Amino acid sequence: MDEDVTDLYREFGDSRLPPGQRETDDFPVLSKSGTPSWTPETWSFDVWGAVDDERSYDLEEFRGLPATTQRQDFHCVTGWSTFDCEFTGVPFPTLAAEAGIRDEATHVLFHALDGYTTDLPLSECLREDVLFAYRLDGDALPEPHGGPLRVVTPHKYAYKGAKWVDGVEFLTETERGYWEQRGYSASANPWEEERYG
Repeated sequence: MDEDVTDLYREFGDSRLPPGQRETDDFPVLSKSGTPSWTPETWSFDVWGAVDDERSYDLEEFRGLPATTQRQDFHCVTGWSTFDCEFTGVPFPTLAAEAGIRDEATHVLFHALDGYTTDLPLSECLREDVLFAYRLDGDALPEPHGGPLRVVTPHKYAYKGAKWVDGVEFLTETERGYWEQRGYSASANPWEEERYG
């Protein structure tokens, strides 16, 4: 393992377990509409928008990017947290550097195979602990948990970490994602219990 980031809570609060959360050893599966189908032969990951060099990666190319393994905590907006998850993946800043972010980029919209989207300010994504993860606890990321690729955002509620992610769009202004359009918080800070907008 390259890094343990389970102490990042110190940036946001006094307790590793955010208020209103309960710790569980399980890793429940939640999604808006079930696990989408995909095939390794046709899967691609696209980067576009306010970047210098729009990119498209197949699965092998994406997994060939510089990666890290981190121990992170995972906080679901429905009230549970799972500690000490080991995610392996590509840090967001690594992917952003590949594409070259334009000065006018201010926000990010993640896109997923099932049509799910979620947004964050660019500044909230340019953290080494925001990963495009494809392994969990040493094994390939299970499809119910977002395999082949998901975003993990340990400083946010997990709906900000799109499962089955297949693209990232760099925006010049905010654009609300799936749950944000339905009343969930745009900022999603677990230590402030920012569950709803």
